[in-house]
Amino acid sequence: MQILLTLRSYKLYFSLNFPLFLAGRIIFKGQRTFSKLIVRVTIGALALAIIAILLSVAILRGFKDEITEKQRGFFSDVILTKQELGANDATAISLDEAVIAKIQSLPNVVSISSFATKVGIMNVNGEVEGVILKGLEQGYNQQYLAKTIIQGDTLALSTDNADNQLLISSYLSNRLKLKVGDDFIMSFVDDNRTRKRKFVVKGIFRTNSEELDKNYVIGSLGVIRKLNNLGDRDAGAYEVRVKDFTLLDQTTALISDELPIDMKATNVVEQLSDIFNWLKMLDMNDDIIFVLMVIVAVINMISSLLITILERTFLIGMLKALGMVNKEIRKVFLYNSLYLIGLGLFFGNAIALVLYFVQQQTKIFTLDPTIYYIEYVPLSIDFATVVILNLSIVFIALITLFIPSMLISRISPIKTIQFK
Repeated sequence: MQILLTLRSYKLYFSLNFPLFLAGRIIFKGQRTFSKLIVRVTIGALALAIIAILLSVAILRGFKDEITEKQRGFFSDVILTKQELGANDATAISLDEAVIAKIQSLPNVVSISSFATKVGIMNVNGEVEGVILKGLEQGYNQQYLAKTIIQGDTLALSTDNADNQLLISSYLSNRLKLKVGDDFIMSFVDDNRTRKRKFVVKGIFRTNSEELDKNYVIGSLGVIRKLNNLGDRDAGAYEVRVKDFTLLDQTTALISDELPIDMKATNVVEQLSDIFNWLKMLDMNDDIIFVLMVIVAVINMISSLLITILERTFLIGMLKALGMVNKEIRKVFLYNSLYLIGLGLFFGNAIALVLYFVQQQTKIFTLDPTIYYIEYVPLSIDFATVVILNLSIVFIALITLFIPSMLISRISPIKTIQFK
């Protein structure tokens, strides 16, 4: 019963809103002649416009998220180091438990952990590679590393042989002909003397970042403490991970306030400014694509509206002769344009979302990781962004179409009826 009442209320609304009723008659029961092709082109142009806009936004966001996650995963969000200009990988620092507890209690901080780095030389199978050994503490969260492992496993930092385990990149694995389970000797030079340590390949990772894959290997903090004669609580630096990356600057400032005067906090955006400035510049691509696609869609909509008005000149003259004002007649054609906009956006959104979910599930569209740092086209977009983009196109199109619709006021009812 309620459904019938609702349908009747809609029917009453359409009957009272005569411009909307007349637009519906023109759309669904009107006989189009030469405007049929331009209407189809208009719908297609709108569909292509929203497809291009949605996919460009999704690709850009996905690309930025992947690159940002890669840098955050390896270098963390905030690095705590010594202030001294002469500080190096052998410089020891140690935070008090009270300071660590204060930093950990900050609202946007997830975790804080110590690490250290040490330059070493891998001489395996006649090939020599200089690398940076990054040593992780026992409680280090290896969630990001686990995502990059292609062979083997992450480090077992709580075992007795943790100091002998090492993660190497696929680049080093191929160049040095090493596989999971192989052992080798790495040399470390300190004070004009060479110290050697034996390591076993626990896992092989691939980040597709040339800087990371060529230069870094991952091991235990314990072995670096032994090499640098550090205490059980000493480290080379501290990593802090945050919950909300958009609050990184504020969190960095709060952490700095808690540090001793001889230490500083540097976030990943400051540390890798070139990469993040490049990512910011990519936002311009989205703006350009949006403007170009909207211009194409609006031009097609204006063409369609003008042709529809010319095709219905006699109808406009008859409506004026019967006393209908220009404002109400304009509504008829704007309702007609709104229908075409809705149809174009419906097909465009449907196709874009299908492509989005297919790529999310299958990764069918691939990239060259040596150029883009990623093996596939990443996509990321949310429902709110989709709605905002669609509403923006509708608003811009209707505002723009209001100007050519003023042509209706120049049509004379006498001349149109006379020459019919």
